[in-house]
Amino acid sequence: MAGLGLSEMWAIRLLKQPFTQQIKQFHLSTALSASSVAQEKTPKIKTVQVYRWNPETPEIKPKMQEYKIDLNACGPMVLDVLIKIKNSEDSTLTFRRSCREGICGSCAMNIGGVNTLACISAINQDLSKPLKIYPLPHMYVVKDLVPDMKLFYKQYASIEPWLHTDVIPSNNKEHLQHTYDREKLDGLYECILCACCSTSCPSYWWNSEKYLGPAVLMQAYRWIIDSRDKATSERLDKMRDPFSVFRCHTIMNCTRTCPKGLNPGRAIARIKSLLSGVTSKEEPKAITQ
Repeated sequence: MAGLGLSEMWAIRLLKQPFTQQIKQFHLSTALSASSVAQEKTPKIKTVQVYRWNPETPEIKPKMQEYKIDLNACGPMVLDVLIKIKNSEDSTLTFRRSCREGICGSCAMNIGGVNTLACISAINQDLSKPLKIYPLPHMYVVKDLVPDMKLFYKQYASIEPWLHTDVIPSNNKEHLQHTYDREKLDGLYECILCACCSTSCPSYWWNSEKYLGPAVLMQAYRWIIDSRDKATSERLDKMRDPFSVFRCHTIMNCTRTCPKGLNPGRAIARIKSLLSGVTSKEEPKAITQ
């Protein structure tokens, strides 16, 4: 089947299946029609420049490797281009990806100077401008577009991201909370820990060993403000130092770059307010059955 396109190969396989002749004819005409349309399209060649570095050859410095990709032959998102390169151009290209729906955060990278998710970042159709793809900035690189996330996850674990409570619901019921208290978690729990915000923050670049960064602090606030959590004082006490929270200088890169449209800067400001004693956590509202 050398030289055949995917549509032609699929059509040949279809003819071998035990379908009725009518079903075969319908799907065959659809496949061949799609193939002819694809062949008639004028190639849309996009220059794609990808950061490359291989730890197995450390003597070779990092470089930007250039590929020429026909946009008619791949999907509309940057992740589609990367998969196209890996599958048909260069199998050594290394990157993370999983859900392809902006949910898992695996494919976070710097695209055209902006930290975002490759799976929801549309390709610029201007063929005169190259598509430049880098790993998340100011993190150690494992290989190519894969950043080392160990420190990030260590900091996330340090905030103990789970409920601290001595309340055990009776009769195997859920640990309920009032809708008013539940709404306080909106804009916080949706974080997918992609690290786009933290790696866009100059304060995190300079103090990543001590400053927790926007993503982790927003998650810390999510548990601090939860009406069911009983460890608010302990959580705040762990951050009473000059670096954990107060290295935030409200540059707000975090909010601008968040692919989920969240506002880590606001969450950090509210933690500062709690630490300073300007505000305090509200008492939970009673649930009426």
